[in-house]
Amino acid sequence: MTITMPDGLIVVAKADCPTCRLVEPLLTELAAAGALTVYVQDSTEYAATLPGTLYDQTLEHSWRLGAEFVPTLIRVENGQEVARTHGWHKGDWRAISGLGETLGKTLDEDLPEMRPGCGSKTLEPGIAESLELAFGDVKLQSRQIDISGADDPIEACYERGWSDGMPVVPPTPVRVLRMLKGTARASHEVIGLMPPDLVPCTVEKVAVNAVMAGCKPEYMPVVLAALEAALDEAFGLHGLICTTMFGSPMIMVNGPIARAIGMNSGGNALGQGNRANATIGRALQLIIRNVGGGRPGEIDRATLGNPGKYSFCFAEAEDSDWLPLAQERGIEPGRSAVTLFPGEGVQGIIDQKSRDPESLVRSIALSLRAVDHAKLAMAGDAVLVVSPEHARVFSEAGWSKQRLREELEQLLLAPGKDLIAGAGGIAEGIPERFRDKQVPKFRPGGLLIVRAGGTAGLFSAIIAGWAASGPIGSSPVTREVTL
Repeated sequence: MTITMPDGLIVVAKADCPTCRLVEPLLTELAAAGALTVYVQDSTEYAATLPGTLYDQTLEHSWRLGAEFVPTLIRVENGQEVARTHGWHKGDWRAISGLGETLGKTLDEDLPEMRPGCGSKTLEPGIAESLELAFGDVKLQSRQIDISGADDPIEACYERGWSDGMPVVPPTPVRVLRMLKGTARASHEVIGLMPPDLVPCTVEKVAVNAVMAGCKPEYMPVVLAALEAALDEAFGLHGLICTTMFGSPMIMVNGPIARAIGMNSGGNALGQGNRANATIGRALQLIIRNVGGGRPGEIDRATLGNPGKYSFCFAEAEDSDWLPLAQERGIEPGRSAVTLFPGEGVQGIIDQKSRDPESLVRSIALSLRAVDHAKLAMAGDAVLVVSPEHARVFSEAGWSKQRLREELEQLLLAPGKDLIAGAGGIAEGIPERFRDKQVPKFRPGGLLIVRAGGTAGLFSAIIAGWAASGPIGSSPVTREVTL
């Protein structure tokens, strides 16, 4: 909706602004010379003797005029703005008013050539979003629930089942609108059908849950990319939600956006303490819960679960010559992307003695055999997180990430007779038909390698994937991050 502007001069002011007080005596002269409308943001007393003065209590006029500073002087002809200035600049006011040298001639001795103005009340924190909600084109579709003044909003969120067990940020309309500013995508755009209930998930619904998770608006592009990856059929989110196994979506971020929003790829990258890591992962989990209906004890049938169901998100360190995961998966250099993986818990690899790549790769391979079960093969995928100190052992020997993967694949071949069900007196194992074959631990492409962690500590980690990995279950999915 556009505002109808009266012809003549318009002044937007507030009594609390010293520069507005400075020009207040001139308004009488402007009014005497022609049509003048004065919108005052904070007082009924400022320029009260002038017939064209209006108290803009709701700030609608100031907002529709786009006033960012006070005083603002606007000239309107035939309903169209033709000139504008803000603050006090003697030359500009004379030119726009059309009064030339006569403007303020009685005050020339007292008025300076220029004075800066103040910020408009329309730009004060919280007010800008409230005005846009009241008068702008963005109309939130989510149903607003009124909470009485006597109620605790956080407790109200608990009572309505919106929480993952930790306090959430109440998603007020102002907070949701502010979150939507983090993306150029329309609030009503449907990202996809959210399993398990197959409910349409809009950008607005993403923003609501991002608010509750504690995200900043600049995190929204990453949250949206992660959701798009989760909704890719190859990821198999519905099955991952419903399984009795441990897995849940884990987000790995590559590219400039990770640095821009302050994500952690260093010390404690898989742990707590970084807002972006923690809240981006949590936002996806809350979307699964609150939009898709994936609640524990209901459709979520995990026997034990894992702490990653609160949040599991980190950035890959890209400060070495190892090719970043996103580029390995087809994303162009310099672009940002997320890779979603159906991750379980973190299994540590402790090797503080290997100083050559041949020893260390054998050590890592031995640990990788334990994924899912030492006798299971080609079931779950895995992510190997190599710390900087371990990575240095390989880099100094000239091993690329691909070389490390190839060496591991060879070391992880095992005689089928040792893995079949019943071998070693253990009922668990692979089918009898593999008895006479060399069996790889992981399916082709099932082992992802990333570099992350602190610079001190000869430790790496394995994150096992859902045992239903692969075409019939869940595969890692990479999506480019866009605004």
